[in-house]
Amino acid sequence: MSPAIRVRPRRELTAARRRRAHRCWGHLVAAPLWPMHNANLGTLLRTCDAVGACLAVPPWRWVDEALARGNTLRRPSCVHRVGNPVRWLAAERAAGARVLGVELTDEAVRLADLPTARRRTIVVLGHESTGIPPEALDSLDAAVEIPMLGTGLSLNVAVAGSLVLYKLAGLI
Repeated sequence: MSPAIRVRPRRELTAARRRRAHRCWGHLVAAPLWPMHNANLGTLLRTCDAVGACLAVPPWRWVDEALARGNTLRRPSCVHRVGNPVRWLAAERAAGARVLGVELTDEAVRLADLPTARRRTIVVLGHESTGIPPEALDSLDAAVEIPMLGTGLSLNVAVAGSLVLYKLAGLI
């Protein structure tokens, strides 16, 4: 008797997925511009690949090493290098992108109520302890809150970014 749940074999999964990395679609961009733990960047890059998003990263020297450490993808992914994060966010917003911050604010939209992205959307992820810096908050169109029942104050950047990206991509 065979089990009721069948795990799909690797060859079947491979056949159902893209054969090569996506080019820059520019629709969704995860922007962990003030990361605290470098191991999370490579993990977030894998999520970007899964949902068809790009990753925007700060110009710090350790970022390339961090991306390589957590990234298990065999092909290159879409990574944008950002000079000054605050100026880049302001320019993206001025160009018509929707800029969403994952942050606890009084006006934040609950993750469950977040609609699918219909235009270029930047998902801003702040520092895991201090959040998005005050000077960047004026560049946000809205904030997204990920409800938490436990005692922790925040999720790590890779987990928070993954949840929001999947919701914006319409995959959950």
